[in-house]
Amino acid sequence: MGAYDVVVAGGGHNGLVAAAYLAGAGRRVLVLERLGHVGGLAISTRAFPGVDVRLSRYSYLVSLLPARIVRDLGLDLDLRRRRYASYTPKGDTGLLVDNEDETRTAASFRAVTGGEHDHRAWRDFYAMTADVARVLAPTLLEPLRTPAEIERLVGPRAWRDLFQRPVGQTVEERFADDTVRGVVLTDALIGTFADPAADLLANRCFLYHVIGDGTGEWNVPVGGMGAVSGALERAARRAGAEIRTGAEIVGISPSGEVTYVAEDGEHTVNGRHVLVNLPPAVLDRVLDQGLDPVVDQGLGGAASAPEGAQLKVNMVLARLPRLKDPSADPRAAFSGTFHINEGHDQLARAYEQAARGEIPELPPAEVYCHSLTDPSILGPELRGKAETMTLFGLHMPARLFRKNPEKAGEDALRATFASMNSVLAEPIEDCLLRAPDGTPCVEAKTPVDLERDAGLPGGHIFHEDLSWPYAQEGGWGVETGHERILLCGAAARRGGGVSGIGGHNAAMALLRP
Repeated sequence: MGAYDVVVAGGGHNGLVAAAYLAGAGRRVLVLERLGHVGGLAISTRAFPGVDVRLSRYSYLVSLLPARIVRDLGLDLDLRRRRYASYTPKGDTGLLVDNEDETRTAASFRAVTGGEHDHRAWRDFYAMTADVARVLAPTLLEPLRTPAEIERLVGPRAWRDLFQRPVGQTVEERFADDTVRGVVLTDALIGTFADPAADLLANRCFLYHVIGDGTGEWNVPVGGMGAVSGALERAARRAGAEIRTGAEIVGISPSGEVTYVAEDGEHTVNGRHVLVNLPPAVLDRVLDQGLDPVVDQGLGGAASAPEGAQLKVNMVLARLPRLKDPSADPRAAFSGTFHINEGHDQLARAYEQAARGEIPELPPAEVYCHSLTDPSILGPELRGKAETMTLFGLHMPARLFRKNPEKAGEDALRATFASMNSVLAEPIEDCLLRAPDGTPCVEAKTPVDLERDAGLPGGHIFHEDLSWPYAQEGGWGVETGHERILLCGAAARRGGGVSGIGGHNAAMALLRP
């Protein structure tokens, strides 16, 4: 039986962060990963045979990864800021938010909303979120603050509007235009099935999307998400961590024994501590005593099954589609977030339909083209001749795909393409690149696909519903009901998204208890 200071169960990006910190501090660390590669869902893939494009197949942008982790681990990463934040079609015009031209943004607001009110409200609202990001982001790498401490940090206005009452109510109070309201609310619904008018779960999702690294900016990783995981793997190995892939964990004991199955049979190793980069529902299954839930401190538990709520569509285009607004530059519109039928009322209707078990009639979605900011993911022969396009569909909960996953997936993709085509000047299908065998370069991933392919219960990209970034009981937000077992993945409090925060905090819980 091998003996280690720390066994890391799961080689996703958080597990690699934890391994790099702990090995760098002199701990003997073993990382066990079920798949044949590390990185989890933060990887790049050539998804279409014969097409030399490295797609960020599952996760695709970086906001939450703190610069401090990048510095601490000496990561060689190029994260590029996007010039354009978003473009939202509305009739024959559209709302363009230009990060570098406030005058242009203001003119676009006037054209879409017919006045100055919502642009002023926009500036005021995002000045508030910027202040929250500046003071809240540093706390994510520290022991948990109490709710009262966070309230003092962010101030009473932000505490009320972002933490205490549903964010949908705040948005309706501050903004008048349906399109603008919807643009703001989409950040409350990424991978989260919630009614922002009534459910504070939407607030938690919103916070994770606006506080990243103190700025809230969503940057493009040059080389794709595989560049992020590759840099973390190199850091972990350089620090001395041992990494074994193709090692599926089948048992974890509260005493620190970890049993895994590899090509050559079953093995058991022992760790003084086990850091779990697995969904809590998976940890429950592999704990030796059976379905004994993780103690529920907002960190997991068996009270309810996790449910993801997104449709991820990867495409390679032969050309960008034309827009209904002839004055809009498609390269500008698609290099930021391009919103599709995500007005306030459209989001509400889609939620109601999905809650009834129906695929939304006009699915809300958003797309962006990675290759417009980073053409390095395209093979030399495709540069200048193709573009990647990533679509993320909202209000697509796993329940819609349970009975007949294949048909429901096809129906969801068909409805989503119809929704997209309703805001374009030509069908997106006509713009798809064809692989050498003649098939269009498009693939769709539902929550059920993620459950099957990636081992995520319910296809939940955050492992379970996001938690508040504070707690009355303190600690690092990684504790479980077992002293020697800590969470280090997305389900750790403050661990959602591609951030490394869960891995950092689990390592700090051992290095700085």
